[in-house]
Amino acid sequence: MLIVQKYGGTSMGSTERIQNVANRVSKSVEGNNLVVVVSAMSGVTDEILGYGKSFSPIPNERDLDMALSSGEQISAALLSIALNAMGYKSIAFNGRQAGIITDSNHTKARIKDINTANIKQHLQDGYIVVVTGFQGLSDKGEITTLGRGGSDLSAVALAGALHADLCEIYSDVDGIYTTDPRIEEKARKIERISYDEMLELASMGAKVLLNRSVELAKKWSVPLYAKSSFSDDKGTLITTEENIMEKPIVSGIALDKNQARVSLIGIKDKPGIAAELFSKLASANVNVDMIVQTIGRDSKTNLDFTVPKNELDKAKLTLEAFKVNADLIDYDHEVAIVSIVGVGMKSHSGVAAKAFEAMANDNINIRMISTSEIKISMLIDLKYAELSVRTLHAAYELDR
Repeated sequence: MLIVQKYGGTSMGSTERIQNVANRVSKSVEGNNLVVVVSAMSGVTDEILGYGKSFSPIPNERDLDMALSSGEQISAALLSIALNAMGYKSIAFNGRQAGIITDSNHTKARIKDINTANIKQHLQDGYIVVVTGFQGLSDKGEITTLGRGGSDLSAVALAGALHADLCEIYSDVDGIYTTDPRIEEKARKIERISYDEMLELASMGAKVLLNRSVELAKKWSVPLYAKSSFSDDKGTLITTEENIMEKPIVSGIALDKNQARVSLIGIKDKPGIAAELFSKLASANVNVDMIVQTIGRDSKTNLDFTVPKNELDKAKLTLEAFKVNADLIDYDHEVAIVSIVGVGMKSHSGVAAKAFEAMANDNINIRMISTSEIKISMLIDLKYAELSVRTLHAAYELDR
C-alpha cells in the first residue's frame, strides 16, 4: 500500500513527541510505501507571525511566507533525522523538492500542480519521504504558504497526486466528534462521516480538518482517516455518503468564534452596489461568509456580513478605500457562528424549527441565519457561544 500520513503541530511539539511520531511511522512502513507530511512544532507558526506583526500590523506577505515556511522545514528535518537514527532510510523534502506548485497568492496559496517524480523515485529506492506541509513554490519561483491548516491540504493533495490507498490525519484528538468535547462532555465520537458533512463542519469551525483539504479529498475520492497520534484508539473515516449505512438527521454541532460582523447601515439601495462592494473585498482576499440585506426603504438599505476576525483589519481598509456611502459602518467582533450539520436534513422537516425553539428556550438571540442543504448556521453573541453548543447538542440528542 501507499500511505500518506500527516502529523500536526501538537504531535510534533517536542523532540520526545517527534520520537513518538518516528515510532508510529516505523510501525506503518513494514510492507508499505510511506509519505509523511508534518506541521511546524506547536506554537512555532504563531510565534513567527507574532514576530512579523511586531514590525507591522499587516506584514509584507511575500517575506512573511519566507519566515513561516521555516517551521515545517525544521520539523521535517528532525523527523527524518530521528528515522535515520532508528535505521530507516528517510529523506526530508521542502515544498519545492516535493514538487508542490502553487499560485502566487502569498499566505493563502492554492495548489496548482504536483510533480511527483522526485517523491516516486525515492519511494522506489526504499526511502520514507518526509514532506513539509503548509508550503509550496509558486510558478514564479517564490516560496508560498497555504494558510491555516495547510498541512492537511498538503497531505490530501499528495495523496491524490500519488494515488495513495489511504491518507491518515494524525492530531491530538482521536477522531471527529458530534461537537467539541471540551465544550460538551457528552460529545460522541463519530465512526463514519460523509465528505459533505465534514466539509460543512470544517468550514464552520471544527478544527480537526481544514475545509479545503476535505473538499480536495472529495474531489479526488481520497479516503481520509482522522485519529490520534497519542493513542491506538480507532478514529473516524471520512468517506462518500454511499458508504454510510445510517444517515443521521444531524451529525454534529460546529462553533466558530473566529468571526466578526460588519454592518453597513443606510447605504444606497441601487443595482450593483453589493457586486461592487464584495468584488473589492474579494480582490483584497477577504473571505465573506454570512450575508444579510434588508428590504430597501427611502432608497437606502442595510447590509450585514461576517468575515474572519483575522481579516477584519483588511476589510476595514478595503471599505475605507472603497469609500462606501453609508450612514454608519459598525464592526462587532464579539460574535460567533454556531451550526448544525447533517445529511439527513435533506429528507426531514422541522430541523430548523427545533433549533430555533431550543435557542429561544435558553434566551439566546439569533442575529443572522444562513442555510444550505445539510447545514443551518446562526450568528449569536459570543457570550452565548458555548451555551448554544450544549443546547443544540441536547436538542438533537447527539449523545445517544
